[in-house]
Amino acid sequence: MFVILVYDIHVKRVAKVLKKCRQYLNWVQNSVFEGEISDGNYKKLMIELNHIIKEQDSVIIYNMRTTRYYSRTILGVERCETGNIL
Repeated sequence: MFVILVYDIHVKRVAKVLKKCRQYLNWVQNSVFEGEISDGNYKKLMIELNHIIKEQDSVIIYNMRTTRYYSRTILGVERCETGNIL
């Protein structure tokens, strides 16, 4: 599946969440990740994030089962190119 993950995390935990998300997804902007992820890795990421975040933190994940109807427009500088790595 393709996901977009955004978060608003307290400064004390933001480095841990950033590091965890980078293990599974492509970092595209501050507090924003996107990419293809398997169902198993998605569940694993959710469990790992739940161990890091506290009740005042927020993580929002937009799930798209297919990228068929997905498009992305960038204005300005693209922080991290998300092209395929071979």
